[in-house]
Amino acid sequence: MDLRKGINKAIDAVIAHLKSKAWMIDSPEEINQVATISANGEKEIGDLISKAMGIVGKDGVITIVDGKTLDNELEAVQGMKLSRGYISPYFVTDQKTQKCEMENPLILIHDKKISNMNSLLPVLQISIKNKRPLLIFADVEGEALSMLVLNKHRAGLKICAVKAPGFGENRKANLDDLAVLTGGQVVSEDQGIDLSKVELQMLGTAKKVTISLDDSIILDGGGDKLQIEERCQQLRESFENSTAVFDKEKAQERLAKLSGRVAVLKVGGASEAEVGEKKDRVTDALNAARAAVKEGIVPGGGVALLYATKELDKISTSHEDEKIGVQIIKCFEAEYVDMIKAGIIDPVKVIRTALQDAASVSLLMVTTEAAVAELPATTARIASRMPDMSGMGF
Repeated sequence: MDLRKGINKAIDAVIAHLKSKAWMIDSPEEINQVATISANGEKEIGDLISKAMGIVGKDGVITIVDGKTLDNELEAVQGMKLSRGYISPYFVTDQKTQKCEMENPLILIHDKKISNMNSLLPVLQISIKNKRPLLIFADVEGEALSMLVLNKHRAGLKICAVKAPGFGENRKANLDDLAVLTGGQVVSEDQGIDLSKVELQMLGTAKKVTISLDDSIILDGGGDKLQIEERCQQLRESFENSTAVFDKEKAQERLAKLSGRVAVLKVGGASEAEVGEKKDRVTDALNAARAAVKEGIVPGGGVALLYATKELDKISTSHEDEKIGVQIIKCFEAEYVDMIKAGIIDPVKVIRTALQDAASVSLLMVTTEAAVAELPATTARIASRMPDMSGMGF
């Protein structure tokens, strides 16, 4: 345990030093520089990401999709991001990204739990008849959820279920906002509508929806632009007239979601392999840019950690094992130069996360009483299919 204390003391000292030396960035040029470096020096990707963050803000929603041309494109569309992901991983359509992607889906919005599979049959029939994917925002469980998963994998239907966002009265308000954005309506027994009476015009639509484990992004909802603006105006008035801090926060949050814009980065290329490789670099660059904006940057090339080794010399330890723990974290000594001007920089969040994760795994191995590992498989020699010809006289 003394060894563990020493490692934790060293990690805390290094992180505190990194945060104190972090250089916060906010200009498009600085964001461009970080993104370009993370994209293996491709300035075009850096330009796209800095423009996208300029359009939707540093905390805005930026999504990356396959383009249909040879060039990379940036498009800003009306969209909403909800902090709810798919209910079951069996709804995933892209195994690499672990996301469910739908184009031009029908959207069912329901405010109650759905556990009876028969209640979903009418809306499933509408989806099949119109040959369009079906997205359900409701708390689907039990046999109803099993039926949806079975229809996706056995019948090949494009289906996904997402839990309704929010709780209590806030959930009802969020569903109403979603209905306005998508041009549908909330199917609610309080309004005298149950699932058996669902018709096509009650379902919302969107140009594209991307659902991950944690969130859902709705692009180009089919709602009327005038109704969306009226709804936004109602939320602005609610925010101004409300006296309760909680109500103000919720109104502002709903307004940001409903009036928000989503930047869509369309990655182009001559082949599927080229697009896939470029998408990975764009994703890395976007994550690096966001990390840099959030926690700042420090000189790259390990220089920031090299500076931090001086802080480790100031740590007082009470036991020899604790001292060894500090020495484990200490970096090697080397010569260094100023790298900020040369553009060799690292986001603080990247270094901090790498350091904390490495220490966490190391501590787990050091303090555990036993570890289980698999022995390397021994490759058996493949038997020859040639007949034995040793007695043939050759």
